[in-house]
Amino acid sequence: MELWKSALLCLVEGVTEFLPVSSTGHLILAERALGIGDDESSRTFAICIQAGAIAAVLGLYLPRVRAMISGGERALATKLLAAFLPAAVLGLAAEKWIDAHLFGLRPVIAAWFVGGAAILLLHRRLAGGDRRIGTIGFGAAIAIGLWQCLALWPGTSRSLATIFGGLLLGLTMEAAVEFSMLLGLLTLGAATAWTGVHHGKAMLADYGAVVLLVGFAVAAVSAWVSVRWMIGWLQRRGLAVFGWYRVLLAAAVAAWIFTKG
Repeated sequence: MELWKSALLCLVEGVTEFLPVSSTGHLILAERALGIGDDESSRTFAICIQAGAIAAVLGLYLPRVRAMISGGERALATKLLAAFLPAAVLGLAAEKWIDAHLFGLRPVIAAWFVGGAAILLLHRRLAGGDRRIGTIGFGAAIAIGLWQCLALWPGTSRSLATIFGGLLLGLTMEAAVEFSMLLGLLTLGAATAWTGVHHGKAMLADYGAVVLLVGFAVAAVSAWVSVRWMIGWLQRRGLAVFGWYRVLLAAAVAAWIFTKG
């Protein structure tokens, strides 16, 4: 892969990874537009470059992460683990089926549209409640984890599913976003490590170390900027703009596919 293509793809990844618009869907679209095929290396690359975005969010939430590691936030850490397990188990069980049936533009378009329509139809219920992150119990954590399972369908967005679930459970927007980001560190970190161990050699042989290092840096910087912007935007204006974006993007990409025949 050319260096500029890697940088562009990692910019897309960094900007969209934690936004409720689906980074996987955007990467699939970008790869097809750049003429990159659907093979083991491209799929592995699309997952492993999440490491840059993970590093950015780890930096943003480092005090909370340190507190969980030191034991001061042990209860929160345990609840995040409980929320992580449903998608981990289902993802491992359905990995081959998902790769075979859902990694294409048509399934992504459907997920973009459905997610966007859900935001627009339920936007009044998505203003958030008054529950802080410290009030999340195991039941609520597992419920958010079950919502996260929806994101196994590329195009859905892990961030959208978990924020959506948190808001419907009465969390404040701040608490829903923070729990989603912390859960993302665990979920995306595990997915990146698993994919890298099992498929990383083929990706490294095809793309080279320089391409991957540049991609990591681009994804990290762009994710840092994107997440800081998103946190402020959601607290002031909510999810509606992302609903419109998803619906319009689904329509535009569907029209593009139709015109290509």
